[in-house]
Amino acid sequence: MTSRRAAFAAAAALLVAVLGVLLMLAVPRWLGDPAATTAGAPDTEPAGPSRTIKARLFYVSDDGTRLIGVEREVPFAEGFDQAREIIVAQIAPATEPLLSAVPPGTTLRALFMTERGEAYVDLSREAAEAHGGGTLNEMLAVYTIVHALTVNLPAVESVQILIEGKEVPTLAGHVDLRQPLAENLALVE
Repeated sequence: MTSRRAAFAAAAALLVAVLGVLLMLAVPRWLGDPAATTAGAPDTEPAGPSRTIKARLFYVSDDGTRLIGVEREVPFAEGFDQAREIIVAQIAPATEPLLSAVPPGTTLRALFMTERGEAYVDLSREAAEAHGGGTLNEMLAVYTIVHALTVNLPAVESVQILIEGKEVPTLAGHVDLRQPLAENLALVE
C-alpha cells in the first residue's frame, strides 16, 4: 500500500509540474504581455484626453459657518468607481480661495456600497487626529463627505464614515457616526 501512495504522489507531482509549465507559458498573454500587445506599435503614442464629469464638491463658506457647493471636473469612472473618484477629489487639498472642511493629510482607504444605497467611506486616521474640533467644524467635515456622494450619485442615499476600517462614534466628539447619515442640505449655502 505504501508503494501505491508513493506512485500516486509521484504522478500528482508530475501533473502539477506539467500544469505549472503550461501556466507559465500562458501567463504573459493573460497579463497582457507588453511584447505581444505592442509589437509593431510606435514607441510613444499620444495620450487621449481623459474623460471627466462635472461634480459638485463642498468647501467651507467665507464666514466658516456653512458649506458651499462648487462644480469641479472629476475623472470619469464606470459604476462604483465613480464614487471613489468623487471622494478622492473631495478630500484633495483645496486650491485658494477654497477651504476644505476635511483635515489635511486625510486619505481614502476604501469605499464600499450596499444594494440599499448606503456608502461606507473608510478614511485614514488623519480625518480624526488632525481635526481641529468643535461641533460646527465636525459637522462641516462630516457633511462634506456625505454630500459629495449623495448630491452627485442618486444611488447613494446615506453615508457612514469609518476611520482606519473601524466604526467610530465621532470624529471629534460631536457628530454621531455610528450609522449612515443622509444628506442635510440645511448646512449648504
